[in-house]
Amino acid sequence: MTTLQPPAAAVADPAGPPVRRTHRSWTGWGFIGPFVLVFALVFLAPLAYSVYLSLFRTQLIGGTSFVGLDNYQQALQDSQFWEGVLRVGLFLLVQVPIMLGIALLVALAIDSGRLFGKDFFRIAVFLPYAVPAVVATLMWGFMYGPRFGLVGDINDALGANLPDPLSSGLVLASIGNIVTWEFVGYNMLIFYSALRVVPHALYEAAEIDGAGQWRVISAIKLPAIRGALVIATIFSVIGSFQLFNEPAILQKLAPNAITTDYTPNYYTYSLSFSGQQHNYSATVAIVMGVITMAVAYVVQLRGMRKGA
Repeated sequence: MTTLQPPAAAVADPAGPPVRRTHRSWTGWGFIGPFVLVFALVFLAPLAYSVYLSLFRTQLIGGTSFVGLDNYQQALQDSQFWEGVLRVGLFLLVQVPIMLGIALLVALAIDSGRLFGKDFFRIAVFLPYAVPAVVATLMWGFMYGPRFGLVGDINDALGANLPDPLSSGLVLASIGNIVTWEFVGYNMLIFYSALRVVPHALYEAAEIDGAGQWRVISAIKLPAIRGALVIATIFSVIGSFQLFNEPAILQKLAPNAITTDYTPNYYTYSLSFSGQQHNYSATVAIVMGVITMAVAYVVQLRGMRKGA
């Protein structure tokens, strides 16, 4: 009895190459397509155009010409730019730890459950973040006024002579006070949200072991919200290097203390809109962006390193 065998062409070779799929599903691209389009239009395109502008220079004689990296060389030698960088660097080193420290203390107090009226307190601390930065700066600028504001009223009422918050020696601290008032609530919410997801079993185990509140904070709460601390620090670093609204608005009240190159962002704005130096303005913005990215990356590496 003979057995019928299928044709050789119909027998699949198990050791042969895998069959490639010729049909590709575009469903995933349909979901992320709108985001990619918006991201390209509002981020990649302006960035590419800024790089393009930075490679040219517009002169009264000769018009616009390609200069390559000459604008970057000029920016690296620009004393006004580096003075602004050092100023925001000092602002970062002083203001950011104070702001994050206050936000952390508030978050721990609310999370402890021992704070009376914690819901009202949480909303009250977060409320300044809902105030637009322009409005907040105008409000504090009015209070800072030694002739027409709160400081002036206190001097007249008490016969005192309080220091002028808008003087050249105190204006940076005054700006730091405004920024701290604005963003303590924002950072508090980040820390408080991270504290709320800490497993309660850890607190119960610590209570059984007889650990006090400070021991619970140092051994459980702070390590548990380490990621939130790093994120808040990175956001604060970026925000410090982008400082613009506060000095730009207070400059009208303190023209002798705040110059148009007070911060790198304000310097970039002045170059572009007042000096009509669009090419060099784009160069300064790119250099400042690279500096910000490098510092934020170092903070991230340092903060997420094991044992740090």
